[in-house]
Amino acid sequence: MTAVEAGTLAGGTVAGGTVGNEARGSAAPDAGAAIRAAAARIAAAGQSRPRPARDPVNLPMIRNWAEALGDANPVYTDSEFAAGSVHGGLVAPPAMAQVWTMRGLHPAADGDDDDPLHLMSAVLDEAGFTSVVATNCEQEYHRYLRHGEQVAVRSSLESVTGPKRTALGEGWFVTTLSTWYVGSEAVASMMFRLLKYRPPGSAEAAVATEAAVATGAAVPAGAAGEVLRPAASLDTKFFWDGTAAGELRIQRCGNCGARRHPPGPMCPECGAARPEYDVAAGTGEVYSYVVHHHPAVPGRQLPIVIALVALPEGVRMVGELLDVSPERVAVGLPVRVSFVRVDDELTLPAWREEER
Repeated sequence: MTAVEAGTLAGGTVAGGTVGNEARGSAAPDAGAAIRAAAARIAAAGQSRPRPARDPVNLPMIRNWAEALGDANPVYTDSEFAAGSVHGGLVAPPAMAQVWTMRGLHPAADGDDDDPLHLMSAVLDEAGFTSVVATNCEQEYHRYLRHGEQVAVRSSLESVTGPKRTALGEGWFVTTLSTWYVGSEAVASMMFRLLKYRPPGSAEAAVATEAAVATGAAVPAGAAGEVLRPAASLDTKFFWDGTAAGELRIQRCGNCGARRHPPGPMCPECGAARPEYDVAAGTGEVYSYVVHHHPAVPGRQLPIVIALVALPEGVRMVGELLDVSPERVAVGLPVRVSFVRVDDELTLPAWREEER
């Protein structure tokens, strides 16, 4: 039992398509029923279709993996040594099983359409359990893989247990089983379990934040911790000092006068490291925008409109567009900056429609 599981109350389980009970005093019954029904449906579908590795088992990937992990076993990289071993040739580290079928940075758009973990995560996201933490996994290796073998993986949903009350928040434990094959032969498997949870106070924090933004008041202390906080640095300190003072500051090169945003240490036009700033008028127009429906954003109630605003000073800036319905937003909409005070350390710039 993991530390996370140890702090939970007993809840229901979906295993092999059957579902248990909901924990007392937890999520709404309708939401729990929908989650359990979706879990039963996904579990009943069995294994996903095979997802092949992008490349056969190969020495370059093995060499890089062994170097990164500090595994100096010569049967993985030294062909002469491996030939004299019980393997009779080079083999791959068993723990690399998952490596061969990783999707990469730009996976195919349809690669997850029958993956049980992806499908179950989407169901839980929709129900508000948007945060995730991996709890444990167990791998089993049936034999060593050899160079040139083509591996494929298939996954199934083993169980969904919840709702559980944990120190992180109420959530559901999702367990999947992935099996790696060469042809029809199973060569490795992995049980993987994660917790999808709703952080305590998230819904309340979102409502409190929205109310503060609408009235121009400071975000309540309890809700401020839910707001996504931007990273600050020496290069951006002047900008955040400006928002705290009610000024929208734009970096200007002290050598050639070129303006830029976001700010940086050196001018991209002349290469000088003499940053200064101008105070913008605080007006602009929507250059582009997106309506964000998913995933959840801490401290916000969705949907929200995120706009790329073109300023008359010649730069563009990204920010939330407040009090404008998605149906009303349009490219060219005139806007004016609005400063949202989160707490004593952070004031965020946002935008509102400019009254004509």
